[in-house]
Amino acid sequence: MKTADFDFELPERLIAQYPLKNRDESRLFMINRANDQFTHTQFSQIIDELTTNDVLVVNNTKVMPARLIGTKVDTSAVIELLLLEQNDQLWDALVKPGRRVKVGTKISFGNGKLIATCVKEKEEGIKTFMFAFEGIFYEVLDELGEMPLPPYIHEKLDEKDRYQTVYAKEIGSAAAPTAGLHFTAPLMDKIREKGIEIIEITLHVGLGTFRPTSTDTIEDHHMHEEVYQITETAANRLNTAMTQKKRIVAVGTTTVRTLESNYQDGFHPGIYRTSIFIYPGYQFKTIGALITNFHLPKSTLIMLVSAFANRTLILKAYNEAVKQQYRFFSFGDAMFIQ
Repeated sequence: MKTADFDFELPERLIAQYPLKNRDESRLFMINRANDQFTHTQFSQIIDELTTNDVLVVNNTKVMPARLIGTKVDTSAVIELLLLEQNDQLWDALVKPGRRVKVGTKISFGNGKLIATCVKEKEEGIKTFMFAFEGIFYEVLDELGEMPLPPYIHEKLDEKDRYQTVYAKEIGSAAAPTAGLHFTAPLMDKIREKGIEIIEITLHVGLGTFRPTSTDTIEDHHMHEEVYQITETAANRLNTAMTQKKRIVAVGTTTVRTLESNYQDGFHPGIYRTSIFIYPGYQFKTIGALITNFHLPKSTLIMLVSAFANRTLILKAYNEAVKQQYRFFSFGDAMFIQ
């Protein structure tokens, strides 16, 4: 299957550069897979589409201020790190410019408050670092780091928490699970009051989610592993929902990948790694509906959505969204596929 089959034309003016003042005032593009019909509403009205036969599953990961800008200790050259994942006391990171950093290179951040030493070079531009600092690492990171906004967002984000979901708890992501950015705390309360169960799982977003495809055929694309966790309580509640034949409504593609990776004759609690790559032809085992954002052309995310709805329908919907001036990508509008 060709990567180019998932391309579409998007005017740059439709790439949302900032979040709306009120999260749930974004627009909602609804797709009915049964009749291929499109309808349009506001995200706050999602509650009208949910029933007591639904369970809403969300990814409660929290984004780290994972973008660090510092200087090489020996030359003062400016170096940027994007932290991806912690392994014991070491961190994997993307480096810009990568050619300037070799094993043994030391990088200073915050006038020496944080010193990174490169200890290993890995594939696809990833390098491993050991950090030296005083105090608690995440407190130092919160002081020195920046939110890792995608490269297509050129505006500065004034409020860090606007790149977090209102239910973010478990720190560890290098990017936000953006479908969840539309929810407000009052909307979540209304959903619960309606009798709809909300279940939290965790997938820390890394390269597996946001790295673009660079191969001509999608089967040749390499998905990086990401860490996810399902608690015993969440697994039990998900298994009960499956037994009761409730509809699982996944908030975001990371939630889909977690549920589909974990389900093997039931859901199983624990911490796991997944490199699942979902594209057309995949047979879904768990979800009945999907809340998602509008994704980049030729991305693994639009491929996943195309697997759930079908490629022709999704591309038709995206073209209609362009005509209707929907806002795209991380801070853009939402889609509900059922």
